[in-house]
Amino acid sequence: MRLLVILAALLAVTAARATDLVVSVRTAAGAPVANAVVTVYAGAHTPPLSAARFDWPMRMVQQHLMFSPFVLIAPVGATVAFPNLDKVRHHVYSFSPPHPFELKLYGQDETRTVRFDKPGVVALGCNIHDQMIAFIKVVDTPLAARTGDDGEATLHDLPAEAVTLHVWHPYMRAPGNEQARVINLTGAAARQVLTVDVRSPPAMVMKY
Repeated sequence: MRLLVILAALLAVTAARATDLVVSVRTAAGAPVANAVVTVYAGAHTPPLSAARFDWPMRMVQQHLMFSPFVLIAPVGATVAFPNLDKVRHHVYSFSPPHPFELKLYGQDETRTVRFDKPGVVALGCNIHDQMIAFIKVVDTPLAARTGDDGEATLHDLPAEAVTLHVWHPYMRAPGNEQARVINLTGAAARQVLTVDVRSPPAMVMKY
């Protein structure tokens, strides 16, 4: 019985030290920035990737001559599928240092896969359709989320302590297209607003 009481107390302390964080990414004019990747690092308290709660498909779909999603978050070690749902063939490639690769021409309802084993940004293109551009942000923390059309992302069950918050966007005007700041989280739900300078996407990009 005493052991159960101790375990219950430890769980209560852990729950009290967990908090949620809402990150709002805005331009200087106040417009929401979608497709920004928010990651949090909590030092020794950063959970292992095995504890990741990535509840979205590890897929980069080719449809209507576009990649979808425009930005995909994938943990280190993830295998990402590249299904072609178009009636034309695609030739997917990346020259990005974390994982250069090439998926030579393949047609409708065919799928290829790539495993990403290093963190970083993987920019995607199609050798046949220049307007097809997308990005895979390979992360080494399970504390990661992407902003929606409202410019907001929510991260759950963060340690209530000082953590480092990173925000990345492919068109952000910043070194490495990323900003970072240290924030102090408490047991209550927290909110951070980041103002970023985002350039316009290339004219040939069909989806922003």
